[in-house]
Amino acid sequence: MKKTVFSGFGGQGVLMMGYVFAVAAMRDGREVTYLPAYGAEMRGGTANCTVVVSDEEIFSPVASSPDFAVIMNKPSLLKYEGVMREGGVILLNSNHVDRGLTRDDLTAIRIPAIDIAKKLGNERIANMIMLGAFVAHTNITSLDSIMDGLYEIVKGKKAGIMKLNRKGLDRGAEYILKGDSR
Repeated sequence: MKKTVFSGFGGQGVLMMGYVFAVAAMRDGREVTYLPAYGAEMRGGTANCTVVVSDEEIFSPVASSPDFAVIMNKPSLLKYEGVMREGGVILLNSNHVDRGLTRDDLTAIRIPAIDIAKKLGNERIANMIMLGAFVAHTNITSLDSIMDGLYEIVKGKKAGIMKLNRKGLDRGAEYILKGDSR
């Protein structure tokens, strides 16, 4: 069982990251829970969701002591660093998180998602870059499963947008696989 929290400002695509990951893992035949935080947090505040993926039945959707966190901004790091399980991994959008971790029992992977997204031509795919990096690091699902899940969720979107999402996923994964994040 792997527990992951995705967190950032409302509008950064945090809930979409978690939902796409959950759908992909479910399509892979895994047991999945997805718990988004809606409400006043969605616009400008800290939005988040938790995803639990397991090979066995999941009895609670609450992801206390997450194994992984995908953090898009500094307030999210402040909120979630303290609740991570010992040995957990935090993937940080280094363009919005300008400090290191305060705990030495966690691993930080810094990804300049906004810079990478700008190079690809659209800042809005920073979430796909972070998701690609997460998938490459964890191997809980595959990039192809993520794309299948994305197609299922956003039926009817322009092909160009889907190609850009794939480029973002691929670039995030490459960033991890090439070791650029250390």
